[in-house]
Amino acid sequence: MNRRAAAALLSLWLVLSLRANPAQAQAASAPTIKLRVFAGGSGQRPDLTRKLLATYMQRNPGLLIETEAGGASSDLQRQYLSTVLNAKDPAIDVYLIDIVNPAQYFGAGWLEPLDAYLGEAATVLKPYLPAYATSNVIQGKLAAMPAWADAMFIYYRRDLLDKHGVAEPRTWDELAAAAKKIQAVEKQAGQPALQGLSIQGAPIEGAVCTFLLPYWSQGKAFNDANGKLTLDRAVAARGLQQWLTMVDQGVIKKNVAEVKTHDTNNEFKAGQVVFALNWSYAWDRYQQDADSRVKGKVGVMALPAVAGGERVTCLGGWQWAVSAFSRHKAEAAQLVRFMASPEAGKLLAIQGALLPTSAALYTDPDVVQAVPWFKDAAAGVVAGKSRPLSSEYGRVSDIIRTTTSAVLARTRTPEEGAGDIGSRLGRVMR
Repeated sequence: MNRRAAAALLSLWLVLSLRANPAQAQAASAPTIKLRVFAGGSGQRPDLTRKLLATYMQRNPGLLIETEAGGASSDLQRQYLSTVLNAKDPAIDVYLIDIVNPAQYFGAGWLEPLDAYLGEAATVLKPYLPAYATSNVIQGKLAAMPAWADAMFIYYRRDLLDKHGVAEPRTWDELAAAAKKIQAVEKQAGQPALQGLSIQGAPIEGAVCTFLLPYWSQGKAFNDANGKLTLDRAVAARGLQQWLTMVDQGVIKKNVAEVKTHDTNNEFKAGQVVFALNWSYAWDRYQQDADSRVKGKVGVMALPAVAGGERVTCLGGWQWAVSAFSRHKAEAAQLVRFMASPEAGKLLAIQGALLPTSAALYTDPDVVQAVPWFKDAAAGVVAGKSRPLSSEYGRVSDIIRTTTSAVLARTRTPEEGAGDIGSRLGRVMR
Protein backbone atom coordinates (compact mmCIF):
# COMPACT_ATOMS: atom_id res chain seq x y z
CA MET A 1 0.00 0.00 0.00
CA ASN A 2 1.44 3.35 -1.02
CA ARG A 3 1.62 6.33 1.31
CA ARG A 4 -1.29 8.16 -0.34
CA ALA A 5 -3.64 5.23 0.13
CA ALA A 6 -2.51 4.75 3.72
CA ALA A 7 -3.15 8.40 4.50
CA ALA A 8 -6.64 8.19 2.99
CA LEU A 9 -7.48 5.14 5.08
CA LEU A 10 -6.21 6.86 8.22
CA SER A 11 -8.35 9.93 7.53
CA LEU A 12 -11.42 7.72 6.95
CA TRP A 13 -10.76 5.88 10.22
CA LEU A 14 -10.53 9.18 12.15
CA VAL A 15 -13.80 10.45 10.67
CA LEU A 16 -15.63 7.22 11.50
CA SER A 17 -14.16 7.13 15.01
CA LEU A 18 -15.24 10.68 15.78
CA ARG A 19 -18.76 10.03 14.44
CA ALA A 20 -18.98 6.99 16.68
CA ASN A 21 -17.80 9.05 19.71
CA PRO A 22 -19.48 12.51 19.62
CA ALA A 23 -17.89 13.52 22.92
CA GLN A 24 -14.44 12.86 21.48
CA ALA A 25 -15.40 14.80 18.36
CA GLN A 26 -16.53 17.75 20.47
CA ALA A 27 -13.32 17.65 22.51
CA ALA A 28 -11.29 17.57 19.31
CA SER A 29 -13.17 20.53 17.76
CA ALA A 30 -13.45 22.58 20.97
CA PRO A 31 -10.24 22.54 23.00
CA THR A 32 -10.72 23.34 26.68
CA ILE A 33 -10.12 26.90 27.84
CA LYS A 34 -9.01 27.26 31.43
CA LEU A 35 -10.04 30.18 33.60
CA ARG A 36 -8.91 30.82 37.15
CA VAL A 37 -11.16 32.70 39.59
CA PHE A 38 -10.14 34.31 42.87
CA ALA A 39 -13.23 33.95 45.07
CA GLY A 40 -12.19 35.84 48.22
CA GLY A 41 -12.12 34.46 51.74
CA SER A 42 -14.58 32.47 53.84
CA GLY A 43 -16.71 35.57 54.43
CA GLN A 44 -17.32 35.78 50.68
CA ARG A 45 -18.73 32.23 50.58
CA PRO A 46 -16.41 30.62 48.00
CA ASP A 47 -18.44 27.44 48.51
CA LEU A 48 -21.41 29.12 46.82
CA THR A 49 -19.16 30.57 44.12
CA ARG A 50 -18.04 27.03 43.31
CA LYS A 51 -21.67 25.93 42.94
CA LEU A 52 -22.31 28.69 40.43
CA LEU A 53 -19.11 27.91 38.54
CA ALA A 54 -20.08 24.23 38.37
CA THR A 55 -23.41 25.21 36.80
CA TYR A 56 -21.64 27.45 34.29
CA MET A 57 -19.18 24.71 33.32
CA GLN A 58 -22.05 22.27 32.73
CA ARG A 59 -23.53 24.75 30.28
CA ASN A 60 -20.15 25.45 28.67
CA PRO A 61 -18.40 22.08 28.32
CA GLY A 62 -15.39 23.57 26.54
CA LEU A 63 -14.52 25.56 29.65
CA LEU A 64 -12.59 24.49 32.74
CA ILE A 65 -12.74 26.86 35.72
CA GLU A 66 -10.43 26.61 38.70
CA THR A 67 -10.92 28.57 41.90
CA GLU A 68 -8.68 29.83 44.63
CA ALA A 69 -9.71 31.42 47.91
CA GLY A 70 -7.95 33.06 50.79
CA GLY A 71 -7.55 36.13 52.91
CA ALA A 72 -9.59 36.49 56.08
CA SER A 73 -10.30 40.16 55.40
CA SER A 74 -10.70 42.48 52.42
CA ASP A 75 -7.38 44.07 53.42
CA LEU A 76 -5.48 40.79 53.08
CA GLN A 77 -7.26 39.97 49.84
CA ARG A 78 -6.38 43.38 48.42
CA GLN A 79 -2.75 42.91 49.40
CA TYR A 80 -2.63 39.54 47.64
CA LEU A 81 -4.32 40.76 44.47
CA SER A 82 -2.14 43.87 44.40
CA THR A 83 0.96 41.66 44.39
CA VAL A 84 -0.34 39.42 41.61
CA LEU A 85 -1.69 42.20 39.41
CA ASN A 86 1.20 44.57 39.93
CA ALA A 87 3.41 41.81 38.51
CA LYS A 88 1.07 41.56 35.48
CA ASP A 89 0.64 37.89 36.27
CA PRO A 90 -1.96 36.26 33.96
CA ALA A 91 -2.59 33.40 36.40
CA ILE A 92 -5.89 34.93 37.60
CA ASP A 93 -8.57 35.73 35.00
CA VAL A 94 -11.47 36.84 37.20
CA TYR A 95 -11.35 38.16 40.72
CA LEU A 96 -13.64 39.39 43.46
CA ILE A 97 -13.08 42.89 44.86
CA ASP A 98 -14.68 45.14 47.46
CA ILE A 99 -17.10 47.86 46.32
CA VAL A 100 -14.46 50.51 47.13
CA ASN A 101 -11.83 49.00 44.83
CA PRO A 102 -12.93 49.49 41.17
CA ALA A 103 -11.59 53.06 41.01
CA GLN A 104 -8.28 52.00 42.55
CA TYR A 105 -7.84 48.97 40.26
CA PHE A 106 -8.94 50.91 37.18
CA GLY A 107 -6.44 53.66 37.93
CA ALA A 108 -3.67 51.09 38.32
CA GLY A 109 -4.52 49.47 34.98
CA TRP A 110 -5.29 46.13 36.63
CA LEU A 111 -8.78 45.44 35.35
CA GLU A 112 -10.21 45.11 31.87
CA PRO A 113 -13.11 47.48 31.03
CA LEU A 114 -16.11 45.35 30.15
CA ASP A 115 -17.95 47.62 27.71
CA ALA A 116 -16.53 45.93 24.61
CA TYR A 117 -17.73 42.54 25.83
CA LEU A 118 -21.00 43.27 27.66
CA GLY A 119 -22.27 46.59 26.30
CA GLU A 120 -22.61 50.21 27.40
CA ALA A 121 -22.37 50.71 31.16
CA ALA A 122 -25.66 52.59 31.57
CA THR A 123 -27.58 49.84 29.78
CA VAL A 124 -25.82 46.91 31.45
CA LEU A 125 -26.26 48.30 34.98
CA LYS A 126 -29.88 49.45 34.58
CA PRO A 127 -31.39 46.37 36.34
CA TYR A 128 -29.14 46.81 39.38
CA LEU A 129 -29.31 48.98 42.50
CA PRO A 130 -28.40 52.65 41.86
CA ALA A 131 -25.14 52.56 43.84
CA TYR A 132 -23.44 50.52 41.12
CA ALA A 133 -23.81 53.28 38.54
CA THR A 134 -21.31 55.18 40.70
CA SER A 135 -19.07 52.50 42.16
CA ASN A 136 -18.62 50.36 39.03
CA VAL A 137 -18.38 53.02 36.33
CA ILE A 138 -14.99 54.74 36.21
CA GLN A 139 -14.27 57.45 33.65
CA GLY A 140 -17.37 56.33 31.77
CA LYS A 141 -16.16 52.72 31.53
CA LEU A 142 -17.79 49.62 32.99
CA ALA A 143 -15.07 48.54 35.40
CA ALA A 144 -16.78 45.66 37.22
CA MET A 145 -20.09 43.83 37.65
CA PRO A 146 -21.95 43.50 40.96
CA ALA A 147 -21.68 40.12 42.68
CA TRP A 148 -23.81 40.81 45.75
CA ALA A 149 -24.65 43.78 47.89
CA ASP A 150 -23.83 44.37 51.52
CA ALA A 151 -24.64 46.89 54.19
CA MET A 152 -24.23 47.24 57.91
CA PHE A 153 -27.12 46.40 60.22
CA ILE A 154 -27.66 46.05 63.93
CA TYR A 155 -28.18 42.47 65.04
CA TYR A 156 -29.73 42.05 68.45
CA ARG A 157 -30.85 39.41 70.90
CA ARG A 158 -34.57 39.46 70.28
CA ASP A 159 -35.12 37.11 73.19
CA LEU A 160 -33.41 39.49 75.62
CA LEU A 161 -35.25 42.56 74.36
CA ASP A 162 -38.57 40.70 74.70
CA LYS A 163 -37.64 39.40 78.13
CA HIS A 164 -36.83 42.87 79.46
CA GLY A 165 -39.60 44.74 77.63
CA VAL A 166 -37.24 46.80 75.47
CA ALA A 167 -38.30 48.14 72.07
CA GLU A 168 -35.97 48.38 69.07
CA PRO A 169 -33.89 51.54 69.67
CA ARG A 170 -34.06 54.27 67.03
CA THR A 171 -31.10 56.33 68.28
CA TRP A 172 -27.68 55.41 69.64
CA ASP A 173 -28.65 56.96 72.98
CA GLU A 174 -31.69 54.67 73.14
CA LEU A 175 -29.50 51.70 72.26
CA ALA A 176 -27.06 52.55 75.06
CA ALA A 177 -29.91 52.88 77.57
CA ALA A 178 -31.45 49.57 76.45
CA ALA A 179 -28.10 47.79 76.63
CA LYS A 180 -27.34 49.10 80.13
CA LYS A 181 -30.77 48.00 81.39
CA ILE A 182 -30.35 44.47 80.02
CA GLN A 183 -26.75 44.19 81.18
CA ALA A 184 -27.62 45.23 84.73
CA VAL A 185 -30.41 42.69 85.14
CA GLU A 186 -28.53 39.88 83.42
CA LYS A 187 -25.47 40.54 85.57
CA GLN A 188 -27.58 39.88 88.65
CA ALA A 189 -28.74 36.67 86.98
CA GLY A 190 -25.16 35.47 86.56
CA GLN A 191 -23.97 36.90 83.21
CA PRO A 192 -21.43 39.55 84.19
CA ALA A 193 -19.52 39.44 80.88
CA LEU A 194 -22.50 40.35 78.67
CA GLN A 195 -21.52 43.15 76.26
CA GLY A 196 -24.00 45.83 75.32
CA LEU A 197 -22.71 46.63 71.83
CA SER A 198 -19.92 45.19 69.69
CA ILE A 199 -18.35 47.35 66.97
CA GLN A 200 -15.12 47.02 65.01
CA GLY A 201 -12.34 49.25 66.34
CA ALA A 202 -9.20 47.44 65.19
CA PRO A 203 -7.33 49.15 62.33
CA ILE A 204 -9.18 47.12 59.68
CA GLU A 205 -11.52 48.14 56.87
CA GLY A 206 -14.54 47.93 59.19
CA ALA A 207 -13.12 50.81 61.24
CA VAL A 208 -13.62 53.10 58.23
CA CYS A 209 -17.36 52.59 58.68
CA THR A 210 -17.01 52.94 62.45
CA PHE A 211 -15.72 56.45 61.77
CA LEU A 212 -18.20 57.35 59.03
CA LEU A 213 -21.49 56.14 60.56
CA PRO A 214 -21.96 58.75 63.30
CA TYR A 215 -20.47 61.41 61.00
CA TRP A 216 -22.94 60.73 58.19
CA SER A 217 -25.79 60.46 60.68
CA GLN A 218 -25.21 64.11 61.59
CA GLY A 219 -26.06 65.04 57.98
CA LYS A 220 -22.52 65.67 56.77
CA ALA A 221 -20.86 64.50 53.56
CA PHE A 222 -17.28 63.24 53.64
CA ASN A 223 -16.49 64.26 50.05
CA ASP A 224 -18.14 65.96 47.07
CA ALA A 225 -19.09 64.43 43.73
CA ASN A 226 -15.56 64.97 42.42
CA GLY A 227 -14.00 63.15 45.35
CA LYS A 228 -12.70 66.27 47.09
CA LEU A 229 -12.64 66.08 50.91
CA THR A 230 -15.41 68.05 52.65
CA LEU A 231 -14.76 66.86 56.21
CA ASP A 232 -16.30 68.87 59.08
CA ARG A 233 -13.74 68.21 61.81
CA ALA A 234 -15.96 69.25 64.72
CA VAL A 235 -18.73 66.90 63.58
CA ALA A 236 -16.20 64.10 63.07
CA ALA A 237 -14.88 64.59 66.62
CA ARG A 238 -18.42 64.36 68.03
CA GLY A 239 -18.94 61.10 66.17
CA LEU A 240 -15.78 59.57 67.60
CA GLN A 241 -16.70 60.79 71.07
CA GLN A 242 -19.99 58.92 70.82
CA TRP A 243 -18.16 55.59 70.84
CA LEU A 244 -15.90 56.60 73.74
CA THR A 245 -18.93 57.66 75.78
CA MET A 246 -20.43 54.22 75.27
CA VAL A 247 -17.15 52.67 76.39
CA ASP A 248 -17.27 54.77 79.57
CA GLN A 249 -20.88 53.66 80.10
CA GLY A 250 -19.81 50.00 79.96
CA VAL A 251 -21.85 49.39 76.81
CA ILE A 252 -18.82 48.85 74.54
CA LYS A 253 -15.89 46.92 75.98
CA LYS A 254 -12.70 48.80 76.84
CA ASN A 255 -10.45 46.98 74.37
CA VAL A 256 -12.66 47.94 71.42
CA ALA A 257 -9.56 49.11 69.54
CA GLU A 258 -8.63 45.43 69.19
CA VAL A 259 -12.02 44.16 67.98
CA LYS A 260 -12.15 42.77 64.44
CA THR A 261 -15.14 41.57 62.44
CA HIS A 262 -14.64 37.92 63.33
CA ASP A 263 -14.51 38.89 67.03
CA THR A 264 -17.94 40.47 66.75
CA ASN A 265 -19.22 37.39 64.92
CA ASN A 266 -17.85 34.91 67.41
CA GLU A 267 -18.91 36.80 70.52
CA PHE A 268 -22.44 37.36 69.27
CA LYS A 269 -22.76 33.72 68.22
CA ALA A 270 -21.62 32.71 71.70
CA GLY A 271 -24.44 34.72 73.27
CA GLN A 272 -22.10 37.30 74.83
CA VAL A 273 -23.47 40.43 73.11
CA VAL A 274 -26.86 42.20 73.16
CA PHE A 275 -26.35 44.39 70.05
CA ALA A 276 -23.80 43.85 67.28
CA LEU A 277 -22.85 46.08 64.36
CA ASN A 278 -22.09 43.86 61.40
CA TRP A 279 -22.52 43.20 57.70
CA SER A 280 -25.48 41.38 56.19
CA TYR A 281 -23.67 38.07 55.69
CA ALA A 282 -23.57 37.64 59.49
CA TRP A 283 -27.26 36.69 59.54
CA ASP A 284 -26.52 33.34 57.97
CA ARG A 285 -23.65 32.73 60.38
CA TYR A 286 -25.86 33.37 63.42
CA GLN A 287 -28.69 31.20 62.15
CA GLN A 288 -26.83 28.36 60.43
CA ASP A 289 -23.42 27.80 62.04
CA ALA A 290 -23.21 24.70 64.20
CA ASP A 291 -21.56 26.58 67.06
CA SER A 292 -24.16 29.37 67.20
CA ARG A 293 -25.96 29.63 70.55
CA VAL A 294 -28.37 32.28 69.31
CA LYS A 295 -30.22 30.40 66.55
CA GLY A 296 -33.82 31.57 66.43
CA LYS A 297 -33.11 34.37 68.92
CA VAL A 298 -31.77 37.04 66.57
CA GLY A 299 -33.41 40.23 65.35
CA VAL A 300 -32.04 42.64 62.78
CA MET A 301 -32.73 46.35 62.33
CA ALA A 302 -31.52 49.46 60.56
CA LEU A 303 -28.75 51.37 62.27
CA PRO A 304 -29.82 53.95 64.86
CA ALA A 305 -29.28 57.67 64.36
CA VAL A 306 -27.38 60.14 66.46
CA ALA A 307 -29.69 62.42 68.45
CA GLY A 308 -31.47 64.69 66.00
CA GLY A 309 -29.81 63.01 63.01
CA GLU A 310 -30.71 60.54 60.29
CA ARG A 311 -30.50 56.78 60.14
CA VAL A 312 -27.82 55.78 57.67
CA THR A 313 -25.73 52.73 56.93
CA CYS A 314 -22.39 51.94 55.35
CA LEU A 315 -22.58 50.18 52.00
CA GLY A 316 -20.40 47.25 51.16
CA GLY A 317 -20.60 44.45 48.68
CA TRP A 318 -18.45 42.64 46.18
CA GLN A 319 -17.79 42.99 42.47
CA TRP A 320 -16.54 40.68 39.75
CA ALA A 321 -13.68 42.06 37.66
CA VAL A 322 -11.68 40.71 34.73
CA SER A 323 -7.93 40.95 34.94
CA ALA A 324 -6.26 43.20 32.39
CA PHE A 325 -3.64 40.45 32.05
CA SER A 326 -6.00 37.54 31.37
CA ARG A 327 -5.30 35.58 28.19
CA HIS A 328 -9.04 34.86 27.79
CA LYS A 329 -10.75 38.21 28.40
CA ALA A 330 -13.84 37.55 26.26
CA GLU A 331 -14.57 34.23 27.98
CA ALA A 332 -13.87 35.77 31.39
CA ALA A 333 -16.28 38.64 30.68
CA GLN A 334 -19.08 36.22 29.78
CA LEU A 335 -18.44 34.32 32.99
CA VAL A 336 -18.71 37.59 34.93
CA ARG A 337 -22.02 38.32 33.18
CA PHE A 338 -23.38 35.02 34.52
CA MET A 339 -21.96 35.50 38.01
CA ALA A 340 -23.72 38.88 38.20
CA SER A 341 -27.02 37.57 36.81
CA PRO A 342 -30.35 37.41 38.70
CA GLU A 343 -30.06 33.61 38.62
CA ALA A 344 -26.77 33.77 40.52
CA GLY A 345 -28.08 36.46 42.85
CA LYS A 346 -31.09 34.35 43.77
CA LEU A 347 -28.93 31.37 44.71
CA LEU A 348 -26.64 33.56 46.82
CA ALA A 349 -29.63 35.10 48.59
CA ILE A 350 -31.41 31.84 49.35
CA GLN A 351 -28.41 29.71 50.25
CA GLY A 352 -26.10 32.35 51.71
CA ALA A 353 -28.37 35.21 52.87
CA LEU A 354 -26.28 37.54 50.69
CA LEU A 355 -28.07 40.75 49.73
CA PRO A 356 -29.12 40.87 46.05
CA THR A 357 -27.82 43.54 43.70
CA SER A 358 -31.13 43.65 41.82
CA ALA A 359 -34.13 45.34 43.45
CA ALA A 360 -36.52 42.76 41.96
CA LEU A 361 -35.02 39.93 44.03
CA TYR A 362 -35.95 41.61 47.33
CA THR A 363 -39.60 40.78 46.62
CA ASP A 364 -39.01 37.40 44.96
CA PRO A 365 -41.26 34.91 46.81
CA ASP A 366 -38.54 32.26 47.10
CA VAL A 367 -36.03 34.76 48.45
CA VAL A 368 -38.47 36.27 50.97
CA GLN A 369 -39.46 32.81 52.19
CA ALA A 370 -35.80 31.86 52.74
CA VAL A 371 -34.71 35.20 54.25
CA PRO A 372 -37.82 37.06 55.48
CA TRP A 373 -35.97 40.17 56.63
CA PHE A 374 -34.80 40.90 53.09
CA LYS A 375 -38.22 42.36 52.26
CA ASP A 376 -37.43 45.27 54.57
CA ALA A 377 -33.73 45.51 53.72
CA ALA A 378 -33.95 47.02 50.23
CA ALA A 379 -34.85 50.51 51.41
CA GLY A 380 -31.89 50.57 53.78
CA VAL A 381 -29.47 49.37 51.12
CA VAL A 382 -30.69 51.92 48.57
CA ALA A 383 -30.39 54.73 51.15
CA GLY A 384 -26.94 53.66 52.33
CA LYS A 385 -23.76 55.59 51.65
CA SER A 386 -20.58 54.39 49.99
CA ARG A 387 -17.15 54.81 51.47
CA PRO A 388 -14.97 57.33 49.61
CA LEU A 389 -14.41 56.32 45.98
CA SER A 390 -10.83 57.20 45.15
CA SER A 391 -8.02 55.88 43.00
CA GLU A 392 -5.99 56.34 46.20
CA TYR A 393 -8.46 54.42 48.32
CA GLY A 394 -5.74 52.32 49.94
CA ARG A 395 -4.21 55.45 51.47
CA VAL A 396 -7.63 56.91 52.33
CA SER A 397 -8.65 53.73 54.14
CA ASP A 398 -5.36 53.41 55.98
CA ILE A 399 -5.54 56.95 57.35
CA ILE A 400 -9.15 56.67 58.54
CA ARG A 401 -8.95 53.23 60.13
CA THR A 402 -5.62 53.63 61.89
CA THR A 403 -6.61 57.01 63.28
CA THR A 404 -10.04 55.74 64.39
CA SER A 405 -8.42 52.81 66.15
CA ALA A 406 -5.95 55.15 67.86
CA VAL A 407 -8.81 57.29 69.17
CA LEU A 408 -10.66 54.23 70.46
CA ALA A 409 -7.43 53.10 72.14
CA ARG A 410 -7.28 56.60 73.70
CA THR A 411 -3.83 57.36 72.34
CA ARG A 412 -5.41 60.28 70.45
CA THR A 413 -8.34 62.47 71.47
CA PRO A 414 -11.37 62.70 69.16
CA GLU A 415 -10.37 66.26 68.25
CA GLU A 416 -6.82 65.19 67.45
CA GLY A 417 -8.06 62.24 65.43
CA ALA A 418 -10.47 64.34 63.38
CA GLY A 419 -7.71 66.88 62.80
CA ASP A 420 -5.27 64.21 61.66
CA ILE A 421 -7.76 62.72 59.22
CA GLY A 422 -8.63 66.15 57.83
CA SER A 423 -5.09 67.33 57.31
CA ARG A 424 -3.71 64.08 55.91
CA LEU A 425 -6.61 63.35 53.58
CA GLY A 426 -6.72 66.98 52.46
CA ARG A 427 -3.49 66.26 50.60
CA VAL A 428 -4.80 62.99 49.09
CA MET A 429 -8.41 63.89 48.19
CA ARG A 430 -7.91 67.20 46.38
